[in-house]
Amino acid sequence: MTDAGKAILVVGPAWVGDMVMAQVLFRLLKQDNPACAIDVLAPAWSAPLLARMPEVRASFDLPLAHGEFGFGKRRRIGHSLRGQYRQAILLPNSWKSALVPFFAAIPQRTGWRGEMRYGLLNDIRILDKEQYPLMIERFAALALLDGETLPADLPHPRLQIDPVERDIALHVHQLDRKRPVLALCPGAEFGPAKRWPEQHYAAVAAERIAAGEQVWIFGSAKDAPVAESIREALPEAQRQYCNNLAGKTKLAEAIDLLSCAAAVVSNDSGLMHIAAALNRPLVAVYGSSSPQFTPPLSDAVEVVRLGLECSPCFKRECPLGHLQCLKDLPPARVLDALARLPRNVQVAS
Repeated sequence: MTDAGKAILVVGPAWVGDMVMAQVLFRLLKQDNPACAIDVLAPAWSAPLLARMPEVRASFDLPLAHGEFGFGKRRRIGHSLRGQYRQAILLPNSWKSALVPFFAAIPQRTGWRGEMRYGLLNDIRILDKEQYPLMIERFAALALLDGETLPADLPHPRLQIDPVERDIALHVHQLDRKRPVLALCPGAEFGPAKRWPEQHYAAVAAERIAAGEQVWIFGSAKDAPVAESIREALPEAQRQYCNNLAGKTKLAEAIDLLSCAAAVVSNDSGLMHIAAALNRPLVAVYGSSSPQFTPPLSDAVEVVRLGLECSPCFKRECPLGHLQCLKDLPPARVLDALARLPRNVQVAS
């Protein structure tokens, strides 16, 4: 371990998109002190994502089953980390997320008040949501002294890709780049109120394949049926140019393969934030959520939304039962946005 006087432990969030946005915090910490070492305590799935953030020295996870509180395990891990860090920064607001830094006796334990964490945190902040409307601002503020003004221009997340690993992923999944790649990300772990209908995705895919592109569809195993329905909705002659990768790639492979995309169309999801952090030209489709809270952080972005009176509702399912904020958003809006995007944008490196 590096000198504890320079090392910082960050307790990371549980969602893919939030973990991408956490890189803003890491970059600010490095700007302030280039010699500091940043380790991240986070779910095991996040390791390949954090490995593509050059600011992070190491990541490790809590060996807990889903939903397990694990008080004893948290205490043992905390004791094992004693003397290794000068500061802990907690991004989750839960009480249990503060236990490891507390048991590690880390001198400065910084975080928002959350679930009344007095005693567990000794650098406790009270969040003013109007002062920090964006998620990245709430993360970034924890890198500063309490009350210190945020920089005018926060750094964007930027994932780094190893070309060798990317080429391996292309080989494993039998993909080529002879045609420009349009990546589609039709899933959203949060719930169906974030999902633009698959028939709309299929219409976009058909138009772009007819224009000489190919389509790669990304997502988790849960998204595989939706991805396949998009492919099946295409004219039979076009299906050879559409690859359903949902549920077939590991997260590391998905990141590397997304870096090949000439453009991306995505719901507000973790993959949307990954595409933005790879600097891919991106059309982000919003329904129940808001780009005013968790926007994709890139210069090559077109946000498409209807902005109905009932949105954003931030619900997992449409509380009115009609999902008009997404169903009524036509493919032509997304195709027009794709046409406005710059092409030949270099991937982050």
